[in-house]
Amino acid sequence: MSKKFVVRVWDAPTRLFHWTLTVCVVAAVITAQIGGAAMDWHFRLGYAILTLLMFRLIWGLVGGRWSRFSAFLYRPGQVLAHLKGQTDPQHAVGHNPLGALSVFALMGFLTIQLVSGMFSDDEISATGPLASLASSTWVSNATYYHAEVGKLILIVLVTLHVIAIALYFLKKRENLVRPMVTGDKTLEYAAPASEDHAQSRIKAALIVTVCALVVWAFVRWMG
Repeated sequence: MSKKFVVRVWDAPTRLFHWTLTVCVVAAVITAQIGGAAMDWHFRLGYAILTLLMFRLIWGLVGGRWSRFSAFLYRPGQVLAHLKGQTDPQHAVGHNPLGALSVFALMGFLTIQLVSGMFSDDEISATGPLASLASSTWVSNATYYHAEVGKLILIVLVTLHVIAIALYFLKKRENLVRPMVTGDKTLEYAAPASEDHAQSRIKAALIVTVCALVVWAFVRWMG
């Protein structure tokens, strides 16, 4: 019977970021569909998502080992090898090559969605904070992208993400959700753990506080 290794892969700040972002994105889509007074919450959720993305960008540089971008930046050849089933076992500790593509795609398109929303104007009750700084053509294009194109792209990306998690569980019997809840993965080989102690959590709290203050200052300035 092979020995098993329990490794702390996802630190608490990364897990909290993941689930908080999930809730905010779902709520943002719902409030956009409701419209009307719910748009006030849609904007608040947008600012919350901006804060979270700013935090994740910084945490990707100074966070736990497997949360750092350097841990899941893969070359095209490594992605192709993964698709052929020839992945290095160490690539499965954190985000594997396909998982990494999913992370970067979601973060990238969420950023584009946020920017387009700031320049949008539905000409009824919802106007982005930067709409007054752009031409009518730019605002019209941003509004169309935000309401029609970007939203669908994000829904597709999230759907594919969920499908991939389901397939890993059904075909490989690998539960990708549990480690994002507990932080730990059970591996058949030894792997370095991510730091996840009081000091790193205090560092994360300070970073997210600064990010929130920057976003708050931006909202106040634009208001």
